[in-house]
Amino acid sequence: MSRELRLRIISGIILAVIVLAATWYGGSGFRLLAAVIGLLVYYEWSTISDLHGRDPQGNALGWLGLVLIAGATALSESVYSIEVLAAFVAVTAIMVAVRGKSWWLPGGIFYSGLTAIALAEIRDDDFRGFVLMLFVFATVWATDIFAYFVGRAIGGPKLAPSISPGKTWSGAIGGAIAAVIAGTAVVWSFFSAEDLWIPLLALVLSVCSQIGDLFESFVKRKFGVKDSSRLIPGHGGVMDRVDGLIFACFAAFLLAIVITLTMSGETFSLGGVLLGV
Repeated sequence: MSRELRLRIISGIILAVIVLAATWYGGSGFRLLAAVIGLLVYYEWSTISDLHGRDPQGNALGWLGLVLIAGATALSESVYSIEVLAAFVAVTAIMVAVRGKSWWLPGGIFYSGLTAIALAEIRDDDFRGFVLMLFVFATVWATDIFAYFVGRAIGGPKLAPSISPGKTWSGAIGGAIAAVIAGTAVVWSFFSAEDLWIPLLALVLSVCSQIGDLFESFVKRKFGVKDSSRLIPGHGGVMDRVDGLIFACFAAFLLAIVITLTMSGETFSLGGVLLGV
C-alpha cells in the first residue's frame, strides 16, 4: 500500500467519524462544523479564483461576511445569517458592477455562506433533522460511489467531456439509481411511507449532487488547478470532498423553504417538511 493511499484511507476515516459523530449529536456541535465548512470553502474558493490578488478590499469584505455568517450559524441565529448573506452578496455585487472587479467575489460569498446555513438548517436540532441529514448523506455518497464504479465498468458516452472527461452517462444513471435506493432505505428504516415522494426527492438530490460535482470541476478547470487545496491529506481540499453535498443541500434547503411558504407561512423543521413527518 502506497503512502498516498494510506493517507487517503486514514484521513477519510477520521473525516467520516467527525462528520457522523457531529450529525449524531446535532445541536451546537453540528452547527459549529457547518460554520467551519463554510469558512474553509470560502478560503478555497478565494484562493482558487485569486480574489486576494484581484480584489483585496473586496476579499476582505467577503471574509467579514463569512465570519459573521459562520458566527450566526454556530449560534443558531438562522434568520440573521440569511439576512447577512443576502446583504453581503448584494453589496459586493454592486461593488463589482461599479468597480469592474471579479464576479467570483459575490459568487463565493453566496456559495460558501449558503453551504454553512443549509447544512445547519437541514440537521436542525430534532430527530427528523437527524434522519434528513442521513438521507442527504446517503443519496450523495451512493451517487459518488456508484457513479464511479458503474462508469468504470460500463463506460459509454461522456456526461460532460469539456468539464470532466472521466464522467459518463452510465455512471450518472447508475449513481442516481443507487441514490434512490440508499436514500429511500434510510428514511423508510425510521418512518413508514407509502408514496413515491422520498424516492423522487432522492432522485432530485442525486441529480443536484452530480451538477455540484460538475460545477466544481468547471471552477477548477477555469483556473487550471487540480485540487481545491491540500487541507485534507490524500484527498485534496474541502471543496473536493463536499462539492456534490453542497448542491444537494442547496436543493433540499431551498425546496423546504418553497414548501414551507405554501403552508400558510407556518414554521416547520426542514426534516418535517421534506420527509412529510
